[in-house]
Order: sequence, then C-alpha cells, then structure tokens
Amino acid sequence: MPAKSKSDGIRFAEYNIKIMILNQEELFQNTLSQLKEKPTEQNMFTLFLELHPEEWKQLKIAFSKFNRSKRNGKTIPLPKPEISLRKEIRVWLKSKI
Repeated sequence: MPAKSKSDGIRFAEYNIKIMILNQEELFQNTLSQLKEKPTEQNMFTLFLELHPEEWKQLKIAFSKFNRSKRNGKTIPLPKPEISLRKEIRVWLKSKI
C-alpha cells in the first residue's frame, strides 16, 4: 500500500462550509416581495434581518456552536453569519434576476 501524501488527508481549510437556513427560498421570496426599491444584496440583507429575526438568531447560534467544534484538534473555518447570509442572498438574487 503506497504511503499517503499530505494531499490525501482531509484539509478542512479547503472545504466551503456554510450554514443553511431552513425554508431559505420561502424567506428570501417573502423578503423580496416586501422590498419597496430595486433588490440589492444590501437592502435584502437589511430587510431579512428585520423580517426574520428568529431565523437570524438561529443562524448566529449555529455559527457559534459550529465555530467551537474541532476536528483532530483543529478548528474548522467557517464564514461569519453576516458573510454567509450575504453570499446566500447574492447567489439567490442572481438566480432570480
């Protein structure tokens, strides 16, 4: 059996780990329907926080729990909730517009 190289092992830094929001499509659609101006990442993000405080709270809690978890003594990199949500909104908006 050949020796394992470093590239054969799991390298958590290379994984794009994100936290999913339950009913994301529905929540984003609801947020979009209540916007009074042209949808942008910023105004969608701001309105999402206003309309869905419980989901935002759960996202931050999940981030906090996951951020404390470790594998083999190493922390697993995870984008902050703000960055993660903004990215999800950006990707969703691109698919809708």
